[in-house]
Amino acid sequence: MKLFVDGRKNVFRHLKTHIYPNDKIIWMHAASLGEYEQGVPVLQELRKSFPQHKILLSFFSPSGYEVKKNTELADIVTYLPIDTKAKAKKFIELSHPDLALFVKYEVWPNYLSALKNKNIPSLLISGNFRKDQIFFKSQAGFMKKALGKFDHLFVQNKDSEMILKNNGFTQVSISGDTRFDRVSEQLQRNNHLDFIEDFKNNKLCIVAGSTWPEDENILMDFINSAPNGIKFIIAPHEIKQSKIQDLQSKIKKSHILFSEKQDKDLKDYEVLIIDTVGLLIRIYSYADIAYVGGAAGNTGLHNILEPAAFGVPVIIGKNHQDFPEAGLLLKHKGLFSVKDANQTSSILNKLISDHSFRQQTGRNSADFIKQHQGATKKIMKYIKDNFNFLHS
Repeated sequence: MKLFVDGRKNVFRHLKTHIYPNDKIIWMHAASLGEYEQGVPVLQELRKSFPQHKILLSFFSPSGYEVKKNTELADIVTYLPIDTKAKAKKFIELSHPDLALFVKYEVWPNYLSALKNKNIPSLLISGNFRKDQIFFKSQAGFMKKALGKFDHLFVQNKDSEMILKNNGFTQVSISGDTRFDRVSEQLQRNNHLDFIEDFKNNKLCIVAGSTWPEDENILMDFINSAPNGIKFIIAPHEIKQSKIQDLQSKIKKSHILFSEKQDKDLKDYEVLIIDTVGLLIRIYSYADIAYVGGAAGNTGLHNILEPAAFGVPVIIGKNHQDFPEAGLLLKHKGLFSVKDANQTSSILNKLISDHSFRQQTGRNSADFIKQHQGATKKIMKYIKDNFNFLHS
């Protein structure tokens, strides 16, 4: 909360310092780190296509801003001030963007009105809508009105398109989810990690990523009773010392923290706990099986597309109804949803013991990612076809 408040104190001074009256600006807003990752493929293409423009990137949450405030994909990174008429008007006047893009759920009525008043086009990218969202409730008509301020709404799937069209929106098209493009790009990067190579030691490896205590509870029976020769990597979502110590207290097998790995022979340990951030997507490249956290409880499912891109079978908890990609990957037979420790142990035993089943499930995951690429191209085509002034 302190970062949230303090980070907004100097936003307007920051904009005045880094944006000049003659600058050409393209603005992208993301709520947090996950939405930023969704926006990355589009940011990369905007950089290539409109090199004369500066990129302004804003965040609502400290968890996005604090991690990406020095990203090379943007020229100016800032918090977004609270959505009041006065602050929105001032933000738009100081930044004077030629184009504004909002990622997924970011619908801010006063900012969208301020853009509309200045005739600045705005797009929503990778939108995902459900009938029960606030946009479609009678008591929140101002939110529905805000959706109408967008020049175009790019949505992830047919359901989202139909919900919008049934509510009177016509400026909508299905682009797909830019996260598929983002995770596919990771395959072209160097994902090598010496310490993971040493730890894995050519053994079968199960990676549990972005886990919460509810996830760890349904995994722990299997971890503690698993036969020798299976390696486990756990990357908890929260890495506070107290949370890490609580996790360690539940593990009966030999384990070591990432922060303690120096001068240790990692191959001698059965469980490696990643008590740092920024490594998980590369660690997934070493997984034979992945468990992705968030859906055993109600905190929200984390990114299942990252392990799937590497052709890894994915296991998640039961609460994934609000994450359409999970349902699609389940149908594509690349993912399994479990409700308790027994089901978790059962599917893990099946994947471990049946090599061909594990391999086929992994191929299904990789195939799923390939089938859903291309959202970035659709969005960029629209921008280039409809906003010729960006080229001037």
